[in-house]
Amino acid sequence: MSDEFWCRVEPLIPQHEREQDREYQRRPGGGRKPTAPRRTFEAIVSVLRIGCQWKSLPKERFGSASSVRKYFRDWLKAGFFLNLGRAGLLSTTNVRASPGRGRASMGQWSKPRWRRMPSGQTRRIGGTNGSKRHVLVDGHGAPLSLIVTGANRHDVSQLVRVLDAAVYARPGQGISFLYADKGYDGEPAQKAIASRGYVPRVCRKKRRRGRPWKNRRWVVEAAHSWFNRFRKLLVRYEKLADSYEALQHLAAAIICWRKVAPIYG
Repeated sequence: MSDEFWCRVEPLIPQHEREQDREYQRRPGGGRKPTAPRRTFEAIVSVLRIGCQWKSLPKERFGSASSVRKYFRDWLKAGFFLNLGRAGLLSTTNVRASPGRGRASMGQWSKPRWRRMPSGQTRRIGGTNGSKRHVLVDGHGAPLSLIVTGANRHDVSQLVRVLDAAVYARPGQGISFLYADKGYDGEPAQKAIASRGYVPRVCRKKRRRGRPWKNRRWVVEAAHSWFNRFRKLLVRYEKLADSYEALQHLAAAIICWRKVAPIYG
């Protein structure tokens, strides 16, 4: 991880504070020193990229795997990964004026799990467990919003959530056209898109009148392929939904920063 990337991440790291109404046996600063936040964050990114188990992290490089997992859960509850994802989305405003920023596309990707869901089953038609990622991307494929649901949820049912979750992709700020597949061809979906100021462009094989819209949704498929390069996301091994969604936000932040500058390799 480069120093420039860490400079963007470090201000968002949650700081541990002692509770005022609690009696501690040790004085402040006593006991074993905590793990360096940078090394812990590198361990989390390594798990995300390689797709290994948490307990498979090399101890000589990252320390205790259980400690890394504990930090991951603590940071998740503090909203660190959500804030990091939003910071990555906001970083794309620096290149908003580049070509292709005048359109947005949205799409979904689902993947069945390798094992049985422990709770809150999300079965698809056909009885396979799985999860679904709904994303809104700009003309270059940089994710603008991200929603994770069960694979049994229809694409159009999450349209409003995806549009409202966008950090800066609002009409008048560089995005005007919204390209989607024919699953959003219904009248309620068209009204929902138009009411938020977007110009809907639903790609069909044939239009009712005139020539079909030029398909520009390939950037959505490219964005999903970037997510799937993080092997922890390719197959969902995380039992808890919030852990899986946190890793998705971390991957989205890395993808956005890659589109801004080559700060992560």
